[in-house]
Amino acid sequence: MQRWKQYGSMAAVFSAFLAVGYWGFTATGGAVPWAKRASQTLQRGVQDGGGSLVNLGRGIIVAGPIRKGGLMVEFGGIVLAFALLGLGLYVYVDRYGGFGDDERPTR
Repeated sequence: MQRWKQYGSMAAVFSAFLAVGYWGFTATGGAVPWAKRASQTLQRGVQDGGGSLVNLGRGIIVAGPIRKGGLMVEFGGIVLAFALLGLGLYVYVDRYGGFGDDERPTR
């Protein structure tokens, strides 16, 4: 793949994600609602707090707001999606030898 195509594709993807992020930011009211929610979550975490960060006897460690908010299925779905994406990329690169058409083999 030619360098200008790579940089152009990356710039297009970056600008698309930037535009979607800006749209989401303005659609939700900006930073103020998020800052209020974040401060409440941090204060709730400090009040609930305690215990070690890593305790393998408890099983999978998930943040309190995710666990108590009933978001475990969504969290599991995101983890599963990333795991499948990583596995798919691994198989793709292993099967086809890379992403580019004009790559030279490594020595």
